Amino acid sequence: MKKRILTGDRPSGRLHLGHFVGSLANRVKLQEEYEQFILIADVQALTDNFSNPQIVADSVRELVLDYVASGIDPQKSTIVVQSKIPAIAELTVFYMNLVSLNRVLRNPTVKTEIEQKGFGESVPAGFAMYPVSQAADITAFDADLVPVGDDQLPMIEQTREIVRKFNSLYGTVLKEPEALMSDFPRLVGLDGKSKMSKSLNNCIYLADRAEEVEKKVMSMYTDPSRLKPTDAGTVEGNPVFVYHDAFNPNKEEVEDLKNRYRMGQVGDVEVKQKLVLAINNFLEPMRIRRSELEKNPQKIDAILKEGVEKGNKVSEEILSKVKTAMKINYTFK
Repeated sequence: MKKRILTGDRPSGRLHLGHFVGSLANRVKLQEEYEQFILIADVQALTDNFSNPQIVADSVRELVLDYVASGIDPQKSTIVVQSKIPAIAELTVFYMNLVSLNRVLRNPTVKTEIEQKGFGESVPAGFAMYPVSQAADITAFDADLVPVGDDQLPMIEQTREIVRKFNSLYGTVLKEPEALMSDFPRLVGLDGKSKMSKSLNNCIYLADRAEEVEKKVMSMYTDPSRLKPTDAGTVEGNPVFVYHDAFNPNKEEVEDLKNRYRMGQVGDVEVKQKLVLAINNFLEPMRIRRSELEKNPQKIDAILKEGVEKGNKVSEEILSKVKTAMKINYTFK
């Protein structure tokens, strides 16, 4: 029997190349080895989009399009919408009794995200409870493994603490998940910032048309000290070459461009034009898969319906075990 994996995303916009190199490519590989559930975490997305829920609603089907375009096979990976799984909400309520508010707020990942979002003293309670909700996500699907980077390790440890607390009080019911460490590369933004981010508007999206890619690449940040094509340029840390390394399969061409760039024998325009071609070649199969699915919206609904049905079957079994252990699985004759 295959081990089960849970991954997921908050639906708050389209996915970009940073998501692909950071997690989507890994999921495509994992679906061949594991039973993979992919959670569209719309309830969690509402914790910081509560005043504009339409963003979340509009993004659910967009995520399915991006998943399938990226190579996720709905026959191998189960795509589940969080808000359609009632057991997750119920488990979250139970788990909130197993952890203190101070412990949740000390979670390094939560502290970092609170600071990034600028909540100050007005942190929504729902956002603060994110680690508890995530524990419910993971245990509801009886996940053995959760693929994460270093920054998410505190969230998995929080889940493990909650599971241990529950099992110590009520008997061994819940599975204590393991973190599946993934060395996700971080793709710098088009502007040279530390990472690609929707909020910084420095992304190439998986759904971008060829002309959009060209426009974005040609405006990319390069070596600011290089004033003329004949000036020696810096390759290391240069976003254009970071992208060439990630998306240009012609490694001989990349090395040639790097050598000529260092010697001042090639201009930024040529380097970028070759990058446009490489990225568009990379994205074209995704555009084709996306276009085929866009023409068949009933297929999107079928993928989500099937995923929710399977997700509810698994999570309701876990919830029943939890409530029985807590002696609140009442039956009335």
